[in-house]
Amino acid sequence: MPVDKMVDLSGSQLRRLPLHICSFRELVKLYLSDNNLNHLPPELEQLQNLQILALDFNNFKALPLVVCTLKQLCILYLGNNKLCSLPLELRLLQNLKTLWIESNCLQYLPEVVCELTLLKTLHAGSNALRSLPTQLRCLQELRTIWLSGNLLSEFPAVLLDMPFLEVIDVDRNSIRFFPSLAHLPGLKLVIYDHNPCRNAPKVAKGVRRVGRWSEETPEPRKRSGAVVEILPDERPSPPPAVKPELEAEPC
Repeated sequence: MPVDKMVDLSGSQLRRLPLHICSFRELVKLYLSDNNLNHLPPELEQLQNLQILALDFNNFKALPLVVCTLKQLCILYLGNNKLCSLPLELRLLQNLKTLWIESNCLQYLPEVVCELTLLKTLHAGSNALRSLPTQLRCLQELRTIWLSGNLLSEFPAVLLDMPFLEVIDVDRNSIRFFPSLAHLPGLKLVIYDHNPCRNAPKVAKGVRRVGRWSEETPEPRKRSGAVVEILPDERPSPPPAVKPELEAEPC
């Protein structure tokens, strides 16, 4: 048993998990990123103290159900696989706070995600999402949602009913119009760049926007019903915005 209760087998070209790992019953962190895994042994269920499990950059077409037996998990990395759905058994992970499902084959956000009541961070970028389920509003602990690189043509209406959200990222979608977000009291950052929009989302004072017509480049002025671009010499010239890199919140 490792002294630090962590095993990191990332980038080891594994096709199967060595069974002796499942005997480390006090293990807290298991990193299996960047391998060739497409299944996990049922013996993994013995790791009931596991809190962090990294399965990203593998070949999973379905989430092994044994993962859903690890009820102490609070961070689960599933990005960069071939997942088209998530099993209903995922609802058993009621301690989950951070879920990474980016860069998969999801055409919709599985509704079972909306049953993870302690979830604080959801990374669902680079899929093929066109909308979000209304049940998402049930996640009152959710603070950060990353939806960049999807197929959203409208700003998800359910996010307007989630006043505790702090970070919303809808970069690289197909959104043409942004509603006002000024009523969201918890909002700190909204990223909306690389959308074919003709307006910037209105936000409350102190909220940072990253995208066209943000604080750094003013929104177009309307004149007689038409949208008129502000001339370059009318624009302020502070340094350009830099998209922040936010890490997943630890347990």
